[in-house]
Amino acid sequence: MQIKTLTIIIPVYNEKNTINLIIEKLKKVNLNRIKKQIIIVDDCSTDGTKEILKKIGKKDKSIKIIFKEKNEGKGAAIKTAISYIKGEVTIIQDADLEYDPQDIPKLLQPIKDDEAEITFGSRFFGARRAFLFWNYIANKILNFITNLFYNTILTDMETCYKMFKTEIIKKINIKAKGFDFEPEFTAKVLKKKYRIYEVPINYYGRSYEEGKKIKAKDGFIAVFKIIWYRFFD
Repeated sequence: MQIKTLTIIIPVYNEKNTINLIIEKLKKVNLNRIKKQIIIVDDCSTDGTKEILKKIGKKDKSIKIIFKEKNEGKGAAIKTAISYIKGEVTIIQDADLEYDPQDIPKLLQPIKDDEAEITFGSRFFGARRAFLFWNYIANKILNFITNLFYNTILTDMETCYKMFKTEIIKKINIKAKGFDFEPEFTAKVLKKKYRIYEVPINYYGRSYEEGKKIKAKDGFIAVFKIIWYRFFD
């Protein structure tokens, strides 16, 4: 696949300590002749992130920054960015430092080679910080349920690093507003039989003290959504 531009969507909520660094890291990623379009959607941050982004927006006009007036969640932030996408391929990048932008070229390669329409970065294949045990178990359960209901062998359906041909996200009616974007997107692309390729990535899991936001309730919601979308919508 010929790719001229890769769009990177960054949903942001209260990440004043990491937002500058993640932008710097993204700019350093070498994609050869492929241009990078960065879209940042601030989900009504209250910790000073919004003010930092306003300063960035004044200095760097190459970055599209959108400020939401109401905090709705990750899924809603991603949906807000869709109409601004210019790239043939799009990736979701969390604003924290759990995912390493240097892995982006690896995720892009299977799509460039026409081996896949979607790539998932698997945290369970690559080097990783030893993260929370119960989060690990929850991920294993979610993967098992996904594989059981959709007859697949994914190892990390909850990964943030989801890269896809842009036409795919524009065809799917995403309803999720929060972290349930992950199971909804996964379920709907599996139902449509898109070719998904998993790539090992590095992962530096944060603790809750460091700012991790996903909670136990999000796991229960994910289970419900995985099963719901198998039979409905």
